[in-house]
Amino acid sequence: MRISDVDEAELLARIGPYLPRGDATRLGPGDDAAVVAAADGRFVVTTDVQVQDRHFRRDWGTGTDVGRRAAAVNFADVAAMGARPTCLVTALVLPAQEEVDWVLQLARGLGQECRRWGAGAVGGDLSGGPVVTVSVTAHGDLQGRTPVLRSGARPGDVLAHAGTLGFSAAGLALLTAGVPAERIQGGQAAVRTYLCPDAPIAAGPAAARSGVHAMLDVSDGLLRDAGRMAAASNVCLDLDGGALARAAEQLAAPARECSLDPLRWILGGGEDHGLLAAFPPEVPLPHGFEPIGQVAAAPAGAVHVDGTAPATREIGWEHFNRG
Repeated sequence: MRISDVDEAELLARIGPYLPRGDATRLGPGDDAAVVAAADGRFVVTTDVQVQDRHFRRDWGTGTDVGRRAAAVNFADVAAMGARPTCLVTALVLPAQEEVDWVLQLARGLGQECRRWGAGAVGGDLSGGPVVTVSVTAHGDLQGRTPVLRSGARPGDVLAHAGTLGFSAAGLALLTAGVPAERIQGGQAAVRTYLCPDAPIAAGPAAARSGVHAMLDVSDGLLRDAGRMAAASNVCLDLDGGALARAAEQLAAPARECSLDPLRWILGGGEDHGLLAAFPPEVPLPHGFEPIGQVAAAPAGAVHVDGTAPATREIGWEHFNRG
C-alpha cells in the first residue's frame, strides 16, 4: 500500500498508535494545536530537519532508524540546554508513491525514542513532495533551573564530554565505501551510531543539576562545536591530546579499512550528538562525562590541542559548502 492509496485521515489513524502521549501533555493530537505543561513558565524549543539522501539513505537503514534519528538529534539539543524532553511535533513531506509501511516504521522509531525519554509525540503535519523530509520540533522542561548556555565557560573549568566521538563519521565512511561492518571490530557500533545516534540525553539535566557552566550538542564536529563554545564564552578550549588518542583507538579498525587517520573522525566528524560541557573544577563529573581538556583564558575564541593550534583541516560539517 502506498501513500496515494490512502487519504490523510487514514494515514494519521495508522500512525497514531505508534506515538506516545507523554506525561507533560495536557491536550494531544486532534485539535489545531496541542497543550503541554511548562511547569515554571519557561520551556526549551528546538527544531531539526532530516532530508532523504542528504541526512539518510533508504538503502542503508529502516524507517525506524530514521524516526529514532529524527527524535534523538532534537532531544540532544534540548538536553544540551539542561532540559528534559517533554514532547515533539513532526512535519512529514512524503512522495505519493511512498509505502505506507515505511511511514509506519518511521512513526515507530519516533515513538521508541519518545518513550525512552518520557516525551510525547503531540502532533504535526503531512504534505506531499518529491523526497521524504522529516522536520521535528522538540520541547523541553527546565524543571526550574536556569538554562545552560554555550557562553558560560570560564578559565580553569574542566572540559568534559558525554557520548561517542567520531563513531557516526566512521559509520558513514564504512557505508559509503560499501564495507561490511560486521567483519570489522567496532564497525557495527559505528554504523549503528550513524543510522541512529545514541545521544546521552539524561546527561544534560544531570550536568545542569551539578552546576555546569556551559554545554552544547556536538553535532557538526568536535573542533567546530568547541570553537562555538570558545567564541561564545570568550575563552580558549584546550583539548587533551591523550584523551583524543584514546577515543581514536576505538575506531582504529574502521580507520585502517578506510585508510584514514581515526583522529580525522574524532575532530571533524559530526552527528554523534554527544555533549561537550565546561564544569567548575571542584564539581565531580556526572555519570557519563569523561574529561577531555580544560578551559584557558587565551587566546580567546580558539581551540587548541595540548596548548597549540591543531594541525588539521578537519573542522566539521558545513551545510552549504559541501555537496
